[in-house]
Amino acid sequence: VQLQACGGGSVQAGGSLRLSCVASGSTGALAWFRQAPGKESDFVAAFRWSGGNTVYADSVKGRFTISGNNAKNTVYLQMNRLKPEDTALYYCAGAISRPILSALDDRRSYRSWGQGTLVTVSS
Repeated sequence: VQLQACGGGSVQAGGSLRLSCVASGSTGALAWFRQAPGKESDFVAAFRWSGGNTVYADSVKGRFTISGNNAKNTVYLQMNRLKPEDTALYYCAGAISRPILSALDDRRSYRSWGQGTLVTVSS
């Protein structure tokens, strides 16, 4: 499965962006990870098609919303009240099988990775 991510950009703190990830085929779940300069990659949010389950990192709860459009094999990440610390390269990841809920935030659940889309938040 190939993944195409888009929607990144530059905004001021408090602003909003919406990222999109389009999968070329069926997946069990789609997730977003991010990597800030000089830091390791972190989990952001995940969406499991079966049941529409969502999982979020604590750092984005209440500000980010992940949703999916099954007909378009697309997952969206609505990011509101952005902070400078949200600045990172955001990657879309896809799981072929259906991960269990407790594994949705584990990068080992995902086998397909898209190119990153850069999000820059200025103070």
